[in-house]
Amino acid sequence: MNTQLRRHLRDHATRAYLGTGLFNYRWARGKLGGDAIFPALLEANVFRDGARVLDLGCGRGLLAAWFLAAEQMAARGVWPAHLRQPPRDLRFRGFELMAREAEVGNRALQPHFPGRVELCGGDMCEAPVAGADAVAILDVLHYVDFPAQEKLLDRIRDALPPGGVLITRVGDAAAGWRFRFSQFVDRCMAGAQGHAAPPTWCRPLAAWVAALESRGFAVTTASMSQGTPFANVMLVGRLPG
Repeated sequence: MNTQLRRHLRDHATRAYLGTGLFNYRWARGKLGGDAIFPALLEANVFRDGARVLDLGCGRGLLAAWFLAAEQMAARGVWPAHLRQPPRDLRFRGFELMAREAEVGNRALQPHFPGRVELCGGDMCEAPVAGADAVAILDVLHYVDFPAQEKLLDRIRDALPPGGVLITRVGDAAAGWRFRFSQFVDRCMAGAQGHAAPPTWCRPLAAWVAALESRGFAVTTASMSQGTPFANVMLVGRLPG
């Protein structure tokens, strides 16, 4: 995705947040404009048309905003013809521990995409996972302890249909100073949003991959640290079928 298209998509995806306050709008623009995970997810073709996406740790709904804005741009004929077209008819259900953030996402997105986004306050470990074709857990799985991670992954594996997909982004605990720097920035980001920095339970990348492969996922990985000192990696796990 070239820079011009990304900026256009960022502008389109974040316009809805203007009505929820300047901080939310600027936060959305910063994340969608600077975080490598969003264009990577589009380019990796992670969601099929009509997929029901469960976003655990959804925050303000930026994942939904990004994909629904891309779909809207394509429907209006402003998506480059030489690029893969964005998935159509996605529906997003999200759970966010900070309920006020989920409510911001609802206020921003529901008027623009009626019937396509439902974000709720709640603990991702207790969220109902049935009925999803794809599950996203971006940058939050390490905030629950190892037994809770295992239980959540088991529940997701049991709920996903054949061909279902699990997308997560994790830190590689084997990455030395890059990982430690990522942890520091993570704490700073939590403070910027008014959150206390919680404890974390992290694993080396090989252990994250093994956790998914042991549940039958075929896993691909992609570094999300291009041009930065971070140790973040995107994992896409697909079930057979």
